[in-house]
Amino acid sequence: MLTSHGRFIFGGDWNPEQWDESVWERDIDMLKDAHINEATINVFSWAQLQPSLERYDFSVLDRIVSLLVSNDFNIILATSTAALPGWLVREYPDVLRMDADGVRHVFGGRHNFCPNSVVFRRLSSKLAGALAQRYSDVAGLRYWHVGNEYGGGGGMCYCPRCAERFRTWLRGKYGDLDSLNRAWCTHVWSHTIVDWADIVPPVTFGDGIGVEKAVISGLLLDYRRFQNQAQLDCFINERDAIRRFDRQTPITTNLMGTFKDLDYFSWGKQMDVVSWDNYPGMDTEPSYTAMCHDLMRSVGGGKPFLLMEQTPNQQNWFPYCAVKKPGEVRALSWQAVAHGADSVQFFQLRQSLGGCERFHGAVIGHDGTEKTRVFAETRRLGAELADIGAGISGSAVVSRVAIMFDWDSYWSLEGCVGPTQGFSYPREIHRFYKPLHAMNVSVDMIESTASLETMMKYSLVIAPTLIMVKAGVGERIGEYVSRGGRFVTGYMSGIHDENDLVIPGGYPGPLREVCGVWVEEMDALAPGTTVPVVFESGGKPRGGRIIADVMHLETAESLAAYAGDSFYSGTPAVSVNRHGDGFAYYVGTALDESGMNDVIVPILKDLGIPMIHTPEGVEVCRRWRGEGDCVEFLMNMTDREYAGDVRLAPYEVRVSPRREK
Repeated sequence: MLTSHGRFIFGGDWNPEQWDESVWERDIDMLKDAHINEATINVFSWAQLQPSLERYDFSVLDRIVSLLVSNDFNIILATSTAALPGWLVREYPDVLRMDADGVRHVFGGRHNFCPNSVVFRRLSSKLAGALAQRYSDVAGLRYWHVGNEYGGGGGMCYCPRCAERFRTWLRGKYGDLDSLNRAWCTHVWSHTIVDWADIVPPVTFGDGIGVEKAVISGLLLDYRRFQNQAQLDCFINERDAIRRFDRQTPITTNLMGTFKDLDYFSWGKQMDVVSWDNYPGMDTEPSYTAMCHDLMRSVGGGKPFLLMEQTPNQQNWFPYCAVKKPGEVRALSWQAVAHGADSVQFFQLRQSLGGCERFHGAVIGHDGTEKTRVFAETRRLGAELADIGAGISGSAVVSRVAIMFDWDSYWSLEGCVGPTQGFSYPREIHRFYKPLHAMNVSVDMIESTASLETMMKYSLVIAPTLIMVKAGVGERIGEYVSRGGRFVTGYMSGIHDENDLVIPGGYPGPLREVCGVWVEEMDALAPGTTVPVVFESGGKPRGGRIIADVMHLETAESLAAYAGDSFYSGTPAVSVNRHGDGFAYYVGTALDESGMNDVIVPILKDLGIPMIHTPEGVEVCRRWRGEGDCVEFLMNMTDREYAGDVRLAPYEVRVSPRREK
């Protein structure tokens, strides 16, 4: 349970070191007026804490901590290591990251350290340990916050040190060059590796394709894996330094939803609690935000997570920084809680006067008063959380449906040179998630390598664009279905092995038998074009986009067929195959919303999974506190009034306890 003294954590990033101390106590008084009980501090203070290599200065942080403790605040204490101080860069310039074009970063940014820098690891570990030694006994300390948004903005590092470490990593993985050459299929284009020294990271001046694709796709895939592990090792390095002095306080770092560069399932296994930063854009669908919450909860093993950051108003990193409408932040906050958050936190509590985030929203604006709309809305939300939040914390989200989210498939799908550039892996996950969200069906996210025992907890498992099927995964999926499970997959699935090589024998490779289809060809559809799809159950034609699998039924039956004037008109577009006691469904094209509903909703009905149909943007969620005891959230995530069975004003949220028999 993530509560503290019976209080639901409500707060956010506070950076008093940016201000004269005469402001600090006024800040605290205002924040307490808004029912804020937590402050995340010290996120970017390395230069103040350590003005030189030989000296620490904790005097300012001591006063900040003392003020928070005297006002009974919860404290999340960060390690300050996401932005490097100038002296460190001056004395050790190669501590900074190098871009794929060979340009070394310079002092002035953040998230730009080389994750394989011996200097960075030594000094960041030493600082984290010094902080833990000094503050581990502080009464209000609730969590340690290591680094900040690892990988965000900096990209991967391609420096000579990373190249050297990568070669060592590859030696450990493959053992010898023959094995590596087979795994990477290097005989194509005469890229056969004859000496370990010939291996170069996938830099832009090496292959000319860019950083998202590469001539040797296995090399790019392995480099992403290597860089993910290097970043994770930096987190572990600081975490372990803290643990030498503090064995109790949970340790976290803030993740970023569907962020591409890091495999968050591997990170979740190393974190005591997952926290993440939620910044939906103006055009982000509420269902996509809900999906990200579900992913972050699942990365943490299904436990409640911390909503570490969101904006109380504008998010300044977008091209156009629209203000949040009245009630919108409250609705976004409750949506996070409904999907498993045990905190509501903001970046930031007081608005900066300088720097590139000075127009980022804050609870206390540049006017420095409580007279603003944002402050009034924050105070209202804080009062609600103070009243009912503690009764929600620690409760669980229970799901009968799981979606496989696989970062290797993410990297593989978007790294393909062909058959189309039209794929965004998170968008395709969302395509299959959205009909479940529309019916208010709770969803967990699982790894593709999840055990059979884990899969059997779910009545329905969905694997969108699972292009990479690792060893044993196809067999587990087949066993899951044969034991009565329902499985849904489709286009761009079952094509690659773990080395990013095509699995011979016809698509969808290891999923061919369980799905009962053979995909002979994949037709890439130009942007803006669709192929009509007609379901056997009737109704209007649906539209397929991006890609259309030309497939043959082997043991499966057709549920829908292509129409129109293509040569494959009349052939199957969606199929179902009985396999043992269960069924596997194959979706051959990226269907529009109505088409996805036509696939998913009948399966939910057959399984007896309860569905609640609400208009788009109106959401119903439940968190369970015990057998039959839950809290229900009814949320209008839009600026439109909902006049159904229950009338909901724009962005209105209702939270109520329920007893289920």
